[in-house]
Formats: sequence, structure tokens, C-alpha cells
Amino acid sequence: MRTAPMNPISPNFHALTRLAPFFRLLTLLVVIAVVALSVQQAQAAKAAPDSGFQSFVQSLWPQAQARNVSRATFDAAFEGVTPNPKLIALTKKQAEFVKPVWDYLAGAVSAKRIGRGQEKRAEWKDTLARAQSQYGVDPSVVMGIWGMETDFGGFSGDNNVIRSLATLAYARYRGDFFKDELLNALQILQEGHIAPAAMTGSWAGAMGQTQFMPSSFLKYAVDFNRDGRKDIWTSVPDALGSTANYLKQHGWISGETWGYEVVLPKAFNIAAYDPARFSDFARFAEAGVTRADGEPLPRAGEAALLLPAGLHGPVFLVTPNFKVIKSYNNSTSYALAVALLGDRINGEGPLHAGWPRGDKVLNHAQAVELQTRLTKLGFEVGELDGHLGEKASQALRGWQKQAGLEPDGYPTLGLLQKMRKAR
Repeated sequence: MRTAPMNPISPNFHALTRLAPFFRLLTLLVVIAVVALSVQQAQAAKAAPDSGFQSFVQSLWPQAQARNVSRATFDAAFEGVTPNPKLIALTKKQAEFVKPVWDYLAGAVSAKRIGRGQEKRAEWKDTLARAQSQYGVDPSVVMGIWGMETDFGGFSGDNNVIRSLATLAYARYRGDFFKDELLNALQILQEGHIAPAAMTGSWAGAMGQTQFMPSSFLKYAVDFNRDGRKDIWTSVPDALGSTANYLKQHGWISGETWGYEVVLPKAFNIAAYDPARFSDFARFAEAGVTRADGEPLPRAGEAALLLPAGLHGPVFLVTPNFKVIKSYNNSTSYALAVALLGDRINGEGPLHAGWPRGDKVLNHAQAVELQTRLTKLGFEVGELDGHLGEKASQALRGWQKQAGLEPDGYPTLGLLQKMRKAR
């Protein structure tokens, strides 16, 4: 019996084959729709304002109003402002290595910066002379600060100051400090010195060519070019005049330098001189201290010893004006860079003594260890933060005296190792 031939391909298969292009198109459309929805949601999430941040901003209004800031100024300042997550990351970034003073100075007082500073000093000599006449501050120091802060206006920061300060204030970084600075910045806008978009600065809110925080601006900024605005961003006269005024208001002694590089005699008793206290120049002269350039020490005035790299590096006698420079930035390395850069711009030569580059300086963890050990031994060092300032140096000198060592207060790895063994 013959059977009918079997069709190996089902009619349903042919139908599905014809529909395949349709399914492929449908699948593609679904994928496109899903991707588009994801992108849209991501963009919406990114654009969505932080409700907590916006509430914080609005909570500032009564305080701003109490400082005579108008609602129009307030709203214009915060228009489109969102928190900057990058700034929070910067506050948590911790230095792992403490740069030796000689490396810091090599970058700060470079030949390129000295040359640029000399050009700028010649360009603005009349403004500098007027500032010196009005405030009594050495133009070299003003130039040193200008060069250190923004490379003579080369770069003064491109962060929106309102956004930076609002972000840090919202995060309560350093307590209420940045909230107060934010309110100060709003006052500056209210006074019409700068527009919100043009109020730029560093990530921490320091502004203009010589990097004033808003509180310093309100206290010390001056309209040195007499155009009706205090513009430290684009007006060089205002920036330089404001800096001279700042230094004057912090106690600059007119007609006196910041200090001198000196040479100590071999029999010099360093333990008899506390670097935290000033002594008459005459006392140092009687002890055999001489200037490194061969000139005599002043007959009047007072100074303190500065040993930024211990007894084996350059040694300085610094006047109270050096402390005034430190009021700008409380770092010995910074103040020394300002002073030396200003001197080099003024035509003076490099330092006579060399730096002890073979010394192994402490990294951040070792600096914290040093502070911790000194604290356990009963010395006051301040916060255990790895930043070895004047308190830590004074404490280290105290321990060195107890250990029968030369009390120069200079922290090295070798000294830390001695401390570890002296348990």
C-alpha cells in the first residue's frame, strides 16, 4: 500500500520564518526603548536636586538676611548650585608623604618663577611703590605671596566659590567655618564687588590673585585702583594693595626685613635659645652669630632662630615680620618660600648653605607615630595629624634635651628610631 509523501517542513515553520524579520525588529525596538529609559532615568537621577542640600541652602536665608543680603542676591548666588562630590573626596585625602623643605623650596622658588616675578615687579612697580608708601610693607614680600598663591595671577582657581563653600558647609567640614565663609561670600556679592559666576577660587573657597578667604576679603580687601569695587580677581592693584593691607593689619613692622641667613659658631649653645622666643640681635652677635653674606647684623631689633632642616642645613634669624607672613599661611615652609622668592625677585642671590638631602624625612604615618610617642612622654604636640608644626617642634626639642641630644627640633627617621630604642 502506497503512502502519501511526507512534507518534511511544517506550514507553521514557514509562517514563523516569514515573521522572523518582524520579531527581530520588535526585539531591537524593545532593546532601544530599555536603553533609552535607562539613560533617561540616569540623567534624571543626576539632575535631581539633593533635597537635603536644597533644604540646607534655604535654611541659610534668615542668616543671610540678617547680614543685609537681599533675596535677589541670595537666589542669584544659589541658582543651579548643586553639591560637588569631588570636594568631599578632597577633604578625606590624606598626604602619605611629607615633602622635605628643600624639595618644597625648589618648586616654589624656581628660576622660571623668579624670572616671571621680576617681569611682574617691573610692570607693577608704581603700584607696589604706592602700596609700600601707604602700608609700609616690603614690596618683595607682597611679590612673594602673589607668586606663591597664583604664580602672579597665572591661575587663581576655577571653582565656583559659592558652590565650593556650600558643599563644604553642607558636609559640616571643619564645623561651622565654611558656613560662615559662605555667608561672608554672600555679603561680598551683595556689595557688588563681583558677579556670582565670576566669583571663582580654590576648592576650599580662597579667592583672587592672592587667595583671600571671604572673611579676609571683608576685613582687608581695598579698592586700590579707586574704581568703586574691590576686585582681587582681575585687578592687580586691588590684589596687591589688599595683600599689603592684610600684612600691615597683622603687625608688619615698617622698615624691617623678614630675616637673614646666618652662620652659627661651632661652640654655639643652641639650648640657650628658644626658637619660639625673640632675642635682641645684639645677643646673637655677642654669641658669634654672623650673617652668611658677610654683612653685619642689625644693631637694633630682635630675632629668633629658625632651623628648618636642623643644624646641618641653612640657619636663619627671623624677625617678627616672619610671623606676620605665617599669618597668611601657618606653615614655616610656606613663609620661608615667600621670603626667599621675594628676595630672589629683588635680585638677591641663592642661599649659601646646602640642604641635608641625605636625611630621611618622615612620611605621614611616621610623623603621627612621632607625635604619639611625644604625647605619651608627656609633651604637648596638638592634634595627632602628622603635621609637625611649632608645638611638635618644641616638644621634640624638649625630648632631645632629656636624651642629651642637640635640641634642634628637626624630625628625621634617624631621630624617630632613637626614640623607639629609648623606651
